[in-house]
Amino acid sequence: MHLASDAAVVLLSGGQDSVTCLAWALTRFARVEAVTIAYGQRHRVELDCAARIARRAGIGMTLIPCDSFAALGGNSLTGPEAVSDGLRSDSGLPTSFVPGRNLVFLTLAAARAWQVGAANLVTGVCQTDYSGYPDCRADTMAALQTALRLGMDAPFVIHTPLMALTKAATVLMLRDLGHLDWLADSHTCYNGSQPPCGTCPACRLRAKGFAEAGVTDPLLGP
Repeated sequence: MHLASDAAVVLLSGGQDSVTCLAWALTRFARVEAVTIAYGQRHRVELDCAARIARRAGIGMTLIPCDSFAALGGNSLTGPEAVSDGLRSDSGLPTSFVPGRNLVFLTLAAARAWQVGAANLVTGVCQTDYSGYPDCRADTMAALQTALRLGMDAPFVIHTPLMALTKAATVLMLRDLGHLDWLADSHTCYNGSQPPCGTCPACRLRAKGFAEAGVTDPLLGP
């Protein structure tokens, strides 16, 4: 299967990291489009945010329904339990960990990329300032890239521009790319609150990054 090396599909959740990855991709690829996954997430307001950011960027966005994670439950992002910093006693992983999420998301993104002839997949996973999710690690991404190449007989490349960055460095990257203002339309809060709750793990990690970068979060105003 021939895929264009100058075309990319970006996984755009509507959150800070995926927005930064979209801005990064636009500087490197001639053709960019976004894929957003509706997986029954508690913070589904991010789907509207993703659509607004795609419009800002002037690119197309494909919304893919994937309600299997909500049906499976067992985590605080798709189930009724409260979002917290707690770890599960059986796995030692955060309660917000959705098993298989990034593996499935990138497979869906690759399926879309195969259809539109794009060789590059861009995702905002990070193992520096991550939340303890094993599917955000570099070795996971390398293994998945191999599986996608073999399974679709296509030369996919998974790009993870934030993999080794702190949240502060991610803030500065987006600022230097000239699109920090896009974050005014973003959403990070795991509780789905607007304005953000400020207390969930995602809100606190985002606030920490902006504080360390010495930059005001556009989502919170001037």
